[in-house]
Amino acid sequence: MRVLAIDTTLGACSACVADRGAAEALSCEIMPMERGHAEALAPLLERVIARAPGGFGAIDRVAVTVGPGSFTGLRIGIAAARAIGLALKVPVVGVTSLSALLGPVVATAGDRVAVAAIDARHGQVFVQAVAPGGRVVVPARLASVRDAARLLGSGNLVISGSGAGLLASEAWSVGVNAVVAENSLYPDPLWVARLGAVADPATALPKPYYLRAPDAKPQDGALALR
Repeated sequence: MRVLAIDTTLGACSACVADRGAAEALSCEIMPMERGHAEALAPLLERVIARAPGGFGAIDRVAVTVGPGSFTGLRIGIAAARAIGLALKVPVVGVTSLSALLGPVVATAGDRVAVAAIDARHGQVFVQAVAPGGRVVVPARLASVRDAARLLGSGNLVISGSGAGLLASEAWSVGVNAVVAENSLYPDPLWVARLGAVADPATALPKPYYLRAPDAKPQDGALALR
């Protein structure tokens, strides 16, 4: 199975083409950026596909990160993935940003608890943690940095994601041994492809995955009476 993977949820615009089970991508490009995903994605996809043998015609599945992350960014990636899937008549699957961040960390964590933490601003993080052996110790959730550190307990931690530094500092303050994974501010598209290759299209839907309610709320008090 050949997978096209797309990520625009956090601080990068990235894509890759990879065969299921392969150690390396056939074609990959990662552009770190905080804004501008909408303008960058289409040209980036063109370059990535142009370098992949067989081009679009060899793609069997599209995988896309669905959040949590930037509201605008995740919708850009999902829209592109759906459009490509529709045009190619191939399945499109969603992969959460936390799962994509956890993938490479779980693979190298050893006896440490693998943690993904995305900076959600205002002293909060989106967090998920997996113990050695694959047991989920903290399901995906939004929590204050302090609460997240306490949920993780006293074991050794390795933390990835844009919130890793915040969470590691809080863990250190309570005497927990935590290390920050290198080069893990945003998902690796190769891991998005790997997770997407084994995802069930019936349940891993390409739709936004939110862990926080929208900031904007209806202003009922300002409604005019009829």
